[in-house]
Amino acid sequence: MMNSVSALDALSAYGRARGIAPGGPGAAPATGGAEAGQGDFGSLVAGAVGQVGDALGKAESASLRQVAGKGDLIDVATAIGAAETALDTMVAVRDRVVNAYNEIMRLQI
Repeated sequence: MMNSVSALDALSAYGRARGIAPGGPGAAPATGGAEAGQGDFGSLVAGAVGQVGDALGKAESASLRQVAGKGDLIDVATAIGAAETALDTMVAVRDRVVNAYNEIMRLQI
């Protein structure tokens, strides 16, 4: 039977293993237990997902303004480009974290 690892499980485990604090890379590790580290990393991920959602929302509203004849095509292209970049970055980070988690799980203890 093959175990499936969700991206959220991988992010959560990676955060606990690294002790990542809300300051991002280079910040001091969390000194609390696993629960404190998980919350901090979860907040970091939630913030990143929120930023991607905001970028996608801005692109959608710019597109709707353009369709209604009240927007500028350059604004639409810029907003869509920013949203695409944010989404691609989030997907790349997710993939790296899942790969790191899978690699950790293959380590022999």
